[in-house]
Amino acid sequence: MTSAKIRQVLQLWALALAISAALAAAGQRWSEPLPIGDSLVWGLLLLPSLAMVLLLLGRWSLPPASALTPPGQEGESEQSIQEQE
Repeated sequence: MTSAKIRQVLQLWALALAISAALAAAGQRWSEPLPIGDSLVWGLLLLPSLAMVLLLLGRWSLPPASALTPPGQEGESEQSIQEQE
């Protein structure tokens, strides 16, 4: 692994550790359980997936049309290709 990848893994690990510490501190501060409602459960279940879909769709791009045609056949129609065969 390169040093940049190791640095990214360590940053992600540090973020997970900080979130875990914050949740543990919140659990000690507020010892009463949270009232869990249906909307909270559905939100926690669906929002991360929806956010990931939106992130992937935002970064997704199709290759240019010129990349889909074979080399040497740019601009030729199917009929002219069939005539050549």
